Amino acid sequence: MDCPKWPGNGWKVKQTHLLQESFLHMPNAYFIAFELIIYLQLLICLPHALKHGPANLLKLASGICFGVLLELATIRQLHAYEYGQFMIMVFDVPLCIGVAWGCIIYSVMEFSDASSLPYWLRPILDGLLALNIDLAMDAVAIRLGFWDWGMPLNEQYFGVPYGNFWAWFWVIFSFSLGYRLLVRHKNWVGVWLSSLLALVIGLIGVLATNAFLTDVVPKAVRPGVVFGTLLLALGIILIKKPSFHQKPIHPLAFWIPFLTHAYILIAGMISGVIFDPSFLFAVGLLMLVLALFLHYPTAREILRLPSRAGR
Repeated sequence: MDCPKWPGNGWKVKQTHLLQESFLHMPNAYFIAFELIIYLQLLICLPHALKHGPANLLKLASGICFGVLLELATIRQLHAYEYGQFMIMVFDVPLCIGVAWGCIIYSVMEFSDASSLPYWLRPILDGLLALNIDLAMDAVAIRLGFWDWGMPLNEQYFGVPYGNFWAWFWVIFSFSLGYRLLVRHKNWVGVWLSSLLALVIGLIGVLATNAFLTDVVPKAVRPGVVFGTLLLALGIILIKKPSFHQKPIHPLAFWIPFLTHAYILIAGMISGVIFDPSFLFAVGLLMLVLALFLHYPTAREILRLPSRAGR
């Protein structure tokens, strides 16, 4: 992969690229810490799933299987990226990536189900909530060598293809929609089949939307299609003016995004890659602030902070 050249900043980019290249295919402290944090997220989600019955446990397990399968399928469909060497791999996909998808899906659905949004619009919110994580994570993760898009770090979103954000939205949307089709049936169908349907519809949705963007949409207009779709999704949610925390939300909905944001900021600052360019640091902070804003009542409860009404 050619080293990208940024005007006036070439030595920094070269340093970042060499760091990225040296991290690829070799576990190191950044990889290990990332894996451990994701498995910690699983340990946060698992007790909630066990407590709330088979449907929730199957949703979490299905989300993890879905995460691994979608990565295996997408790598072979697009041939667009590859992962570095983590401790536990499923062929060429780190197990922790599948676990991360499962935990993200589980947490965003927990959050959206406590909102006032109409039931069938909640998958849109789920997809947008996941993007809050990816906007902060992906450009830093490639600089740490977690995965490699095979493109210069100054192209598209600082080395991340715009289509990646399209894919993130449709991954979460497709699984969430598939799950919600049956889960409201209060019988064996809702309990045992909703997660299976979510996995099937999720995989079909991801592969179909990937194919649509790469095979149907002309390359020149792909950024417009990507950002137009995401802005439309955001507009739909804003028009509905949802209120959140309509019912108590388990702290896991806060911890999953917070742990990821915190890790990316800390690892990015220690390694220095988040400052090259500094815009990545600004975006990381902004996404963390947005997550804290959305989850403020839950965070306040965790920290036992007094409410404004009580001051």
